[in-house]
Amino acid sequence: MPIDRNQLSEKVVARLTLYRRLLIEQFDPSRKQIYSHELARLACVSSAQVRRDIMAIEYFGMPNRGYEVRELIDDLSRTLDNPDSDRVAMIGIGNLGRAIIAFFNNRRPNLKITAAFDIDPEKIDRVMYGCRCYPMEKLGDVVRAEQITTGVLTVTPSVAQTVADSMVEAGISGILNYTTVPLRVPPNVYLLDRDMTMALETVAFFSRRCLSPVPQLASRG
Repeated sequence: MPIDRNQLSEKVVARLTLYRRLLIEQFDPSRKQIYSHELARLACVSSAQVRRDIMAIEYFGMPNRGYEVRELIDDLSRTLDNPDSDRVAMIGIGNLGRAIIAFFNNRRPNLKITAAFDIDPEKIDRVMYGCRCYPMEKLGDVVRAEQITTGVLTVTPSVAQTVADSMVEAGISGILNYTTVPLRVPPNVYLLDRDMTMALETVAFFSRRCLSPVPQLASRG
């Protein structure tokens, strides 16, 4: 019976993605099996969490052997990937946009940033890390022609909502938002915010808390 991907929560999908990356990039390639507690240690979660997540994709290990690494990677890929490949648009080719394209392309065969968009004439019609940059007015035409379903947004805050509206109108159904603006999108569009300033401020706040001296118990002597 096929797995119902609609039943997988955002957090489960994020962990499954992490497990696959760890198995490919960090696990000893000479090993053919891995136990849940070994994968849990790599992912910094509990072994019970690993077992629950992997059972959600209906893959089961053996108590005395653990999981078959190659089979588990294949099952994770069948769950996470589009067999026909997902095409991504990068909207905004500033320093962050270019860095994301340079880092991401060629890392996942079934997920590729295939088109970029900007209003800067100096960037339009250039190919950056294998990705051609188009003018914004061609967004709809290119998205439909290349069957792009996902967009990454790295524009200035003042135009973020307007550009997001254009992305939705063009047919993009998933947006990764790197701007500092909370976006409004229809219910049928998946939105994930990655506000790096807010994230860094949060980490800085809790790092100060971690540096606070531990209260000492009063002496009874």
